[in-house]
Amino acid sequence: MEQVKTKAYGTDGALLNRFNTLSRMDIERNTPKADEVLIDILYCGVCHSDLHQVRNDWGNTIYPCVPGHEIVGKVVETGTTVTKFKVGDVVGVGCMVDSCGSCPSCREGEENYCQGPVSWTATYNGYMKPDGSKYNTFGGYSTSIVVKESFVLRIPESLDIKAAAPILCAGVTTYSPLRHWNIQAGSTVGVVGIGGLGHMGVKIARAMGATVTAITTKKEKRDAALALGAHQVIVSTDAKAMKQHERTFDFILSTVPDEYDINPYVSLLKRDGAIVTVGLLAPYKGPLNNMEVAFQRRTVSGSLIGSIQETQEVLDFCAEHGIQPDVELIAMQNVNDAYDRLEKEDVRFRFVIDMESLKNETE
Repeated sequence: MEQVKTKAYGTDGALLNRFNTLSRMDIERNTPKADEVLIDILYCGVCHSDLHQVRNDWGNTIYPCVPGHEIVGKVVETGTTVTKFKVGDVVGVGCMVDSCGSCPSCREGEENYCQGPVSWTATYNGYMKPDGSKYNTFGGYSTSIVVKESFVLRIPESLDIKAAAPILCAGVTTYSPLRHWNIQAGSTVGVVGIGGLGHMGVKIARAMGATVTAITTKKEKRDAALALGAHQVIVSTDAKAMKQHERTFDFILSTVPDEYDINPYVSLLKRDGAIVTVGLLAPYKGPLNNMEVAFQRRTVSGSLIGSIQETQEVLDFCAEHGIQPDVELIAMQNVNDAYDRLEKEDVRFRFVIDMESLKNETE
């Protein structure tokens, strides 16, 4: 199969400090197979998981690593059996580019819970749990990508393509649990953490008709949270405020990406309420107090990104309700500064890379 040299930014080793950074590299992209499309990447979002992955925080990174799983671009070539897309279509690619297709989860349209030999295939970093093989995939910090048409999304015309990319991860990661737990008009929803994920959670829950409370450790995020659509804000370091809101929420979406104590948030749930964590792929800080869970029949759960169907749904939902992520557009050459700022929470609320900056970069 013919391969084409493609410009990209990535790393050959863990980012142990800011001096070991992402840099320009060339990768090889295959020409499209019969069921694949070649996409010219226009914009790519920067996700907090990109930072975790390139640093090997989860212990499963395959190097070289080219991050990026919030991709918006245009179809420039289609395989011979492709029917869903044509040249010129504006499309998106999220966290997955393949799955086994035959396990119960895949057959039920839940590819993100694929039970195949090594789970679904990630848009970058190959398999989610490497099996010792040298297989790898390279993501959207590049000028083009080739993806199977069944894992490509249609970007609605009414969405601003400069801002749409984070919907493909942050959007569906928050939409999926809200949809699964049937959030609707009359639901009381708390969103913990008002960052890249949380700001989308607030917007989507509000559009679903819920009464939304933003829960943050930072007083200075109060005005921003209200501007996003939250009906009220709780500062979680305020013990009195937390006490006053015990047993008041049907559902809490926690988007905190680092270890934290979940117990104070469990206490905010009503009887039969649920708290779902989407931002943390590691243990909580300290054990769960099951007395708080059992005495009110509460549920503590997690959710992983979303299916392809849900990803298309959330794109269409955002288009219908006029929702778009709050983004800061950056050049590819500034991605390392963006990583530094991401660690400091110095972004409102998502970085998006303008890939024209990489296309214009000279050798």
